[in-house]
Amino acid sequence: MNGRLTITEVAQQLGISVKTILRWEKAGKIRKAPRDWRGWRVYGPADITQLREFFQSVY
Repeated sequence: MNGRLTITEVAQQLGISVKTILRWEKAGKIRKAPRDWRGWRVYGPADITQLREFFQSVY
């Protein structure tokens, strides 16, 4: 998928749930993920780095 990951794959990498990522996004703690042509969230390397840094600052 051209180096892009789905929200499920990102959640598995970080060891958190998809719902946690969605909550952070809704609360404005992380920026909204870009969407593909289907409307699915896709995460590139910069997005994953941002999520990882936020996760480490919280836990």
